[in-house]
Amino acid sequence: MQVRVNGSINDIRSSDWNALAGSRYPFLAHAFLSAAEDTGCVSAETGWQPRHLTLEDAGRTLGAMLLYEKSHSWGEFVFDWAWANAYHRAGYPYYPKLVSAVPFTPAPSRRLLLDDSGDTAAADALLKATTMLASEAGCSSFHVLFPLEEELEHFERAGLKLRKDCQFHWHNRNYADFDEFLATFSAKKRKKARRDRRHVAEAGIRFRRFKGADLDEALWADVYRLISITFMQRGSLPYFDLDLFRRIGAEQPDNVLVIGAFRDEHMLACAVFFESNRALYGRYWGADEDVNALHFETCYYPGIDYCIEHGLELFEPGTQGEHKVSRGFSPQSTWSAHWLRQPEFFSAIGDYLEQESDHIDSYMDAVDQRTPYKSPQAGE
Repeated sequence: MQVRVNGSINDIRSSDWNALAGSRYPFLAHAFLSAAEDTGCVSAETGWQPRHLTLEDAGRTLGAMLLYEKSHSWGEFVFDWAWANAYHRAGYPYYPKLVSAVPFTPAPSRRLLLDDSGDTAAADALLKATTMLASEAGCSSFHVLFPLEEELEHFERAGLKLRKDCQFHWHNRNYADFDEFLATFSAKKRKKARRDRRHVAEAGIRFRRFKGADLDEALWADVYRLISITFMQRGSLPYFDLDLFRRIGAEQPDNVLVIGAFRDEHMLACAVFFESNRALYGRYWGADEDVNALHFETCYYPGIDYCIEHGLELFEPGTQGEHKVSRGFSPQSTWSAHWLRQPEFFSAIGDYLEQESDHIDSYMDAVDQRTPYKSPQAGE
């Protein structure tokens, strides 16, 4: 077996890549990754130099791993700024580093793309090649962000240290409709959710759904304008540009969903989602008007409605936000794995991650007590 370093996703045949990645995660599709690179949103200039690995044997691609050489830590959603500062204080450069992740996408998905998910030899070969590449390229470290839990044993065997974090996900319990879902809430929380929805309806706002094929250039321009407002309020521009949104809408029409909030013919808010045959992923939102509960009614409740209607089992709305808990989202463990070239730092960070994991467990237990669902003992 031979490991090859590819300077672009386009150096890998789309049929080979997609055969390994499967169709479960729309942002692992070759079309999505190619659009990100071709539009320049993901490039050396933006701090994401592609270094994708393929494992080959006699002309056959046995495995692959999405990999980037990073010159910063933006757009990762697993925060290592304190590690970088510690390196710099000690006189070591922290950047560049190697990162296996979907750029700007904090959704768990496979990181070791193998033709046989249980192929230990192939996984070991990819991970060994990555740490060698990190050393040869002068990278301080190697990080795997948001892998699946079943992949963790491969990273531990390769000597990486695991880091635990938390997101809030919604799970479909085969609800017939939104009212049946709300019936699982305590009376107080059910009343609050209905009040959220009523505020928006009383403001004269109605919602429309658009799949990728429904979004023409004018609609995409309006969507991009709205999500840009949200980014600019945080002091930046969107990671992905308008050209990328238009391209993925055309090339992945079944995987793109936009929910727009309209007053008459004016779209005053929207949310952009990705969709697979089992899950919905909330990614971006924006609004040009402040309306009570509009964020919840655009980003969360319609997504739950959509999952129930289409039989999707999971809704991942993105990172952070304890406000999601009272809307029916529950804490879910997420993971990352890390290798640092400097032994003293690697050892110290390992100790820190063990303590951090205990804190995350305690936090998840505490948050789990605040979900809106009825208490089995009390009935409400």
